[in-house]
Amino acid sequence: MNKTNKLLAGLAAAVALAAPAMAEKWDMPMAYAATNFHSEVGANFAQCVTDGTGGALEIVTHPSGSLYSGSEIKRAVQTGQANIGERLLSAHQNENPLYGVDSIPFLVSSFDEHEALWDIAGPAVQKVLADDNLHYLYSVPWPPQGVYFNKEVNSVADLKGLKFRSYSTSTARMAELTGMLPVQVEAAELSQALATGVAESFISSGATGYDRKVWEHLSHFYEVDAWLPRNAVFVNMDAWNGLDEATQVALTDCAAKAKAEGLARSKDYTAFTLNGLMEGGMMVQRAGGMLVDELKAIGEIMTSEWLENAGDEGRAIIEAFKNR
Repeated sequence: MNKTNKLLAGLAAAVALAAPAMAEKWDMPMAYAATNFHSEVGANFAQCVTDGTGGALEIVTHPSGSLYSGSEIKRAVQTGQANIGERLLSAHQNENPLYGVDSIPFLVSSFDEHEALWDIAGPAVQKVLADDNLHYLYSVPWPPQGVYFNKEVNSVADLKGLKFRSYSTSTARMAELTGMLPVQVEAAELSQALATGVAESFISSGATGYDRKVWEHLSHFYEVDAWLPRNAVFVNMDAWNGLDEATQVALTDCAAKAKAEGLARSKDYTAFTLNGLMEGGMMVQRAGGMLVDELKAIGEIMTSEWLENAGDEGRAIIEAFKNR
């Protein structure tokens, strides 16, 4: 009997050694609609990783907050509930001011300026992510941010009392300084919030308005190019460290492709979505001089507050950007 058991054990070990390693599957929560360009780039990234690892690591995306809501994604990846995820970094500025470096009002207003800022600020933000047990893979900017209303707006005085959808410390502060009432609403809940009157206005790119068909509820979009926030894709640090080198290289290579694709898509999507808003019936135009000047004055207050909170490291980033 002992010889038989040893033989069976030996056969089992041989089969285990001969069998291929079991494929690993990672679920990737994302906050925005499947048709949003960020989600499409994320899906392409996931397929690239699956193909690049020969199926050893399969990444499955879950858009529209279907796995975790936007506000839950970063925490879910930090704690290992999900191994990978995508999140709007500036939504976590309350945790660390550097997460909001891309949302300082009117510091940058174009893709080229934004990429120059990120080249300087990116390493510091990646370090903050690492401190939060997250390995940074790539990030993609949104198009320049504009403001949505259900009426003509010519000055900050016209904004008083409006319920304003906020998604970050910066947007909530902007609401307060303009006399609006900030209401926390995630992207997946935006259409419902507008339909029910929970929110009456918001700041975002043409992409969000187009994806959510906001012309069904709002009438005006004003281009102000306030900032270009970034969505970042990151991996739980423990999960990252548990990968072999070849798999890490595959993820890194696919991330570089996703970053380049995302930037190109964001640029192309800007004009496309503004045209889409107009086709939906919205009035799309540059904001008037008085409104822009008043918003920029508010932006200066917000910039001073950000610099105070960000300390020497934050000031060094902004000085390096302005002196580049």
